[in-house]
Amino acid sequence: MNMNKIYINVILAILLSVFLGSCDKYLNVEPKSSLSEDEMFASEAGFQQALSGVYASLASRNLYGDNFTMGFVSALAQNYATSGEGNLFVETRAYNYTSLEVSEYVTGTWSGAYNAIASVNNILKFSESNRSVLSNNSYQQIRGEALAIRALLHFDLLRLFAPAYAVDPSAQAIPYKVSIDQYSVGPSSVSEIIGFVLSDLKEAETLLEGLDPIFANTMQRRFKLNYYAVKGLQARVYLYKGENSEAYTAAKTVIDSEKFPFVDQSAVNTSSAGIKDRLFMSELVFALRNRDLSSWAVDAYFTFYINSTYRLTRPSADIATIYEANTNDLRYGNLFENSSDVLFPSKFWQTSTSTIDSTRLDRMIPVVRMSELRYIMAETAPSLSESLDQLNLVRLGRHLTEFPKDASTLNSTFIQAEITKEYQKECYAEGQLFFFYKRLNFSQIQFAPTTFGTSVYVLPIPENEKEFNNYYQ
Repeated sequence: MNMNKIYINVILAILLSVFLGSCDKYLNVEPKSSLSEDEMFASEAGFQQALSGVYASLASRNLYGDNFTMGFVSALAQNYATSGEGNLFVETRAYNYTSLEVSEYVTGTWSGAYNAIASVNNILKFSESNRSVLSNNSYQQIRGEALAIRALLHFDLLRLFAPAYAVDPSAQAIPYKVSIDQYSVGPSSVSEIIGFVLSDLKEAETLLEGLDPIFANTMQRRFKLNYYAVKGLQARVYLYKGENSEAYTAAKTVIDSEKFPFVDQSAVNTSSAGIKDRLFMSELVFALRNRDLSSWAVDAYFTFYINSTYRLTRPSADIATIYEANTNDLRYGNLFENSSDVLFPSKFWQTSTSTIDSTRLDRMIPVVRMSELRYIMAETAPSLSESLDQLNLVRLGRHLTEFPKDASTLNSTFIQAEITKEYQKECYAEGQLFFFYKRLNFSQIQFAPTTFGTSVYVLPIPENEKEFNNYYQ
């Protein structure tokens, strides 16, 4: 089978099988169609089908369905307290990067990401060669989303497998793949990767600006890499690079749109489990969906095991520390369940009475939140007063009182400390906390067994990549 047909088979296989409920940790994709690339990309519907396949891949366990969010990366951030032989993420929490456990996670994440990147590169190639089958709006929307996906995946691979920009921007990082050929691509530096990511995001922004359906309040677009998700990713990347003014401007564009309001607190506090919103849906700028999410989020991670030792939990005293034992905090009182004096996060332990797929909370995975963009504004605002304003807005949205504006609060030490606390509270089991620690080069992670050097923030390149990519020799 030629390489072109392999790529199209992968796209179709992901689309058809990613939600079918495999018991395996990683997807084993088998070709399910001999449809050729020329047939697939002969129509606009074929392009949309291919792009849907990529989104399904993003929501798989190798990527944002698990490893980049509630699973592996959250374990690196010490969100869980598992210990003992045979338990989940024991070697990960100990930062034992030579272990088989960690090796399997990094290999799955690496291969899952580059497979998805290959798929979007194929879409990008055919969006040019077969442009005549696409309307102008569809061309811009499909190409814009594909570029944004490519940027997102490369950026998160960079954040996992290379030193932080602030530590060593010239360090060898990862390959930036922009074509689907089978030849190896050498790794670029951290700084170069950031440049490529920002270039792809800028082109995506230009393509989506003005025509993205989200401008007309089509909130279904929160499940696609929409215009505002692109701006949110720009804010993340600029902040990672230390370009604070650009990060502030990008984040402010999303906030000023007023399309992602704070969750209605009654939707969170309700006692009706079928509609209780533990994900704060209205605040999601970009999210993914996986119909099989409960098969690991519920059955394996958070509620299945009778013995709480085998679940992803933390002692109740630790959770009280994170939330400062403030029972008024909307998150503290609603996003955890108690079992034998240990708490497990219930963000993904949802029930749903909805028959509409787009509102099924039990199938959603947050990727970009409005609150994170307010934290970025707080960290990069031109004045301390505005920084405190942004923090206070989130506090009010979480049913907390505002900080007063006085000498004790209007100083950078206080504000940065509160931003740290907010990431710990807001990003629990979502993956962003580890990257926050890495960006700022924390020498001690909350609840980590010991202090450590910067090497703990750089995961090893998978052995099979080093074996077959001569540029790593």
